[in-house]
Amino acid sequence: MAGGFGTRLSHVLGDVPKPMAPVYGKPFLTYLLDRLADAGFRHVVLATGYKHHVIEGYFGTAYRPLRITYSCESTPLFTGGAVLKAARFLSSADFLVLNGDTLFDVGLQAFADFHLRQQAPLSVALRRVPDTSRYGSVGLECSVITDFREKNDSCGGGLINGGIYAVNRQWLFGLQMPDKFSFEKELLQPLAPQRLFRGMVCDCYFIDIGVPDDYFRAQREFAALFPPDRFLFLDRDGVLNRHIINGYVLAWEQFEWLPQVPAALARLSRLYDRIFIVTNQQCVGKGLITKQQLDEIHHRMLDDVAAAGGRIDSLYVCTDLQDSGSAFRKPATGMAQQAKTDFPEVDFTRSLMIGDSLSDLRFGYNCGMRCVFVSGAAPVPDEVRNFTDLVIPSLSAWGDTGQKGL
Repeated sequence: MAGGFGTRLSHVLGDVPKPMAPVYGKPFLTYLLDRLADAGFRHVVLATGYKHHVIEGYFGTAYRPLRITYSCESTPLFTGGAVLKAARFLSSADFLVLNGDTLFDVGLQAFADFHLRQQAPLSVALRRVPDTSRYGSVGLECSVITDFREKNDSCGGGLINGGIYAVNRQWLFGLQMPDKFSFEKELLQPLAPQRLFRGMVCDCYFIDIGVPDDYFRAQREFAALFPPDRFLFLDRDGVLNRHIINGYVLAWEQFEWLPQVPAALARLSRLYDRIFIVTNQQCVGKGLITKQQLDEIHHRMLDDVAAAGGRIDSLYVCTDLQDSGSAFRKPATGMAQQAKTDFPEVDFTRSLMIGDSLSDLRFGYNCGMRCVFVSGAAPVPDEVRNFTDLVIPSLSAWGDTGQKGL
């Protein structure tokens, strides 16, 4: 649900649609998409309206492994109409609904499993709070929802609607609801006394950024919830040095640093605990250069990095041919596994891969890292967008931001 105007945040955000509100360095909506991707989901429909082109321009048709479809409202359909319209883009029997301005850190797969076990037409993720007056409250007996109370009728501690639903698609369509209606007031509240709905109580992190105080609280808390990456993996050709099209760097004289890269590595050395280079170099396997000659190139490269005030903790090279089936050649993960063996503190969930090819991104994706694509001046291929969290023009641009997390 990504069509919110963000009226209460307008003096803070300006014209930015609420789901795109920047929190700790990236749009709020990306945190929700990351959770869906990590939980194994593969298709997301974004129900958009206000400033929809901002969201579409940022995410395109894919984010990580998620295929993105847009259900855009030309006129507001309210929450129920938005869900109903978006559901027409889905083929699964049941689907999840998430509010685009709320992070409720529920185990999404566990919640989906709960809904299917209950065989309910609709299930709601519920959160226990000390004061329900801002949200309204939910009555629950065992796992059966008995009622939804309005904000004005609710006070004190209790359960609230956490803004995550699991819905049976056929049941929803069978209600014959109008195109424009409120999901909460015209569906949940009237039908709750029939005891059709189920609730799963989850006492995990919850925040709704709909008001300025909580938006600013998210800025403070996300720094602790989403710690920055500590380990950086870099491709070589096209990221550090100029890539020779249809060729290889066979001598130091052919090695040409991309602009400002040594200086960027100096800045990144202060940000990351460990920095690794992982590079495929089948020029050795083809007999165009010896391993000793390649090592000499790399020694001079590392000398330049050190002279600029930077460091590379280790450099991993796979010299096997492309069709060798090598477990060390990207996108296989052998070089990353070797880095973890050499440096046991390496945590792939706190790691970032920066590369300029699909094999680089698939390597990072296969390890569970976040991935950044270096585009240079070229357009970004669609298949690359499926495996990248961010596109940057050059490594120096990343170094300039000082950004460790995504």
